[in-house]
Amino acid sequence: MPVKVSVVIPVYNPGNYIEDCISSLRRQSLPPEEFEAIFVDDGSTDDTPARLDEVAAETANFKVIHQEASGWSGKPRNVGIAASQGEFVMFVDNDDYLGDEALERMYDYAVANGADVVVGKMAGKGRGVPVELFRRNHPRATVDNAPLIDSLTPHKMFRRAFLDRIGLRFPEGRRRLEDHVFVTEAYLRADNVSVLSDYVCYYHLKRDDASNAGFQRFDPVGYFANLREALDVVEKYTEPGPTRDRLFRRWLRNEMVERMRGKRLLAAPEDYRRDLFTEIRGVVVERFGPGVAAGLQPTQQVVAALIADGRLDDLVAFAEWEVSVTSKVEPDGVEWDGGVLRIGLSAELASDGTPMTFPAEGSKEPLAGPPASVREAVDWVGAHSVAGFGRATVEVLLTERASSAQFFQPVEFTRETVPGADGRVRLVLRGTTALDPATAADGGPLDAGLWDVFVRVKLGGWTKQSKLGPVSLKGSTAADAGVAGGRVVLPYWTAKQGTLALDVDMAGERLQLGRVAPGEVTVTGDRVEVPVPFHVPGDTPVLLELTGGSGAAPAKVPGTLRPQDSGALLEAVLPVGDLDGASWRVALSPAPDAEAPRFHPLPFALRVKGGTVEVVAVRAPRQPAAGQPLVRRARRLAGKLVRRLRARGR
Repeated sequence: MPVKVSVVIPVYNPGNYIEDCISSLRRQSLPPEEFEAIFVDDGSTDDTPARLDEVAAETANFKVIHQEASGWSGKPRNVGIAASQGEFVMFVDNDDYLGDEALERMYDYAVANGADVVVGKMAGKGRGVPVELFRRNHPRATVDNAPLIDSLTPHKMFRRAFLDRIGLRFPEGRRRLEDHVFVTEAYLRADNVSVLSDYVCYYHLKRDDASNAGFQRFDPVGYFANLREALDVVEKYTEPGPTRDRLFRRWLRNEMVERMRGKRLLAAPEDYRRDLFTEIRGVVVERFGPGVAAGLQPTQQVVAALIADGRLDDLVAFAEWEVSVTSKVEPDGVEWDGGVLRIGLSAELASDGTPMTFPAEGSKEPLAGPPASVREAVDWVGAHSVAGFGRATVEVLLTERASSAQFFQPVEFTRETVPGADGRVRLVLRGTTALDPATAADGGPLDAGLWDVFVRVKLGGWTKQSKLGPVSLKGSTAADAGVAGGRVVLPYWTAKQGTLALDVDMAGERLQLGRVAPGEVTVTGDRVEVPVPFHVPGDTPVLLELTGGSGAAPAKVPGTLRPQDSGALLEAVLPVGDLDGASWRVALSPAPDAEAPRFHPLPFALRVKGGTVEVVAVRAPRQPAAGQPLVRRARRLAGKLVRRLRARGR
């Protein structure tokens, strides 16, 4: 059978970090005979070469190529391309991993859309990934109709015949930004590029030891010489004008302005800061016309102008002001409404924790040249913030804590200009997001796990993202659990920060089923009714598990949750004849169709004798939170250690 996809993995001393990569390749939904994994070991000096040989011996579609160290990822990727047999080539780094269906989905999407390049949605664990690019699927994306240029890492799928036809390979040797050169040319010369955004295909990780190549300090002279090569590609395949300016803007913004701004600038040692500034200014003056910086946000325009004017000291002063600016996001109600969780919020910018104020009158006056002073720059940004307030937005993203996968949620919001002190105003955004557990993950249901609610504020030239909160009710529930979309979703305030999070199909005691009063349980003949603290949008099928003593087999009883007042009424018909002569503990599964349905004990038992059912109060067994056994064990060990130390001191 022809190979559909060749996965090329350049490898250099990944240690145990390569195990997640290997496991994700073994879990692929694409049949093993339809893809191959080519590990190109670039002279690793740890145990990786032997580990890769072991893996290849066990797995027929895994191959290993060993070579002397080349110094960077370009050569091993090229060696992998040369060895590949697939219709498409997918590049994966040795410390990252793929979604289980990534290869199958990306290949099918490429074939369906005749794509030479497929960009799959990314999740960043400890490192940034593009957000705007993955708002929706783009079957036919270009650098003009989609922010493709925001994603220049090589972790994409490329048609092998396309790479051969245009002779595209990675620059080799000890260098930086070889992926920028490769991917930029691919975007500009492909017949079609497709962006797949409804499934997380690639998980981009920051290693705990911070040894990812992209996190190492670089030599500014060499780095910006390599950056010029990417700019050369743009100049070769575009004409002067708006498209070229927009593409150049990506490097000006990400590689230059952001390095000379805020915490990033202030954290750099003074000598390194000056070396960076010198090289960055050289590229700005040499390569960028006025149209490049003009499309930046106001704060970025100020930084670009100060760079061009050679004013490093003023850049530092401007950065010291900018680091004080944060978003202040406060929750304004969390409640269920017909199976949808509605979350209210208000958001504005703050400086040193105090809401920022702006001039009452805005101005759209362009930045004609470098500001005369930092004070003038701050005033200009403030005036533009007011003038551009009509374009300010607030967005809500739901982020899975384990994988960092992000999903936009629908938000309705208003913009309010609120009077402040001294004739100035505050700029406030008020909104409500409607979170449907059945569709919140790009049209699909939320996976079981913990999810954090992030709010992204675009205002005044800043994009600030933070969790929703904090509130003083740390560790408490924000609303009753909802049974919706086949999931049990509990909104709660996190114990450490007091920010809003969702527990999906994981909660135990926090569901508060222990507060069900046995006296409220009603039995009429064979029908039992129990008020429970759940929100349900309508009649919802559930399952009861009755567990008796003396080795009796558990009984599974279907039931229904019906909306009642602010909660729900559990109704079930008991098989009284089958239960006679014993007492039965009761547990409830609110989402019996979940992949791993959970049964939660209720604080009562049913004693059945002679066809009569009696409700008996019992204490629900404690459900340990995840990690609690480890905590108890650690406490026991600590206690033993303390006792030993005391004994020695006697």
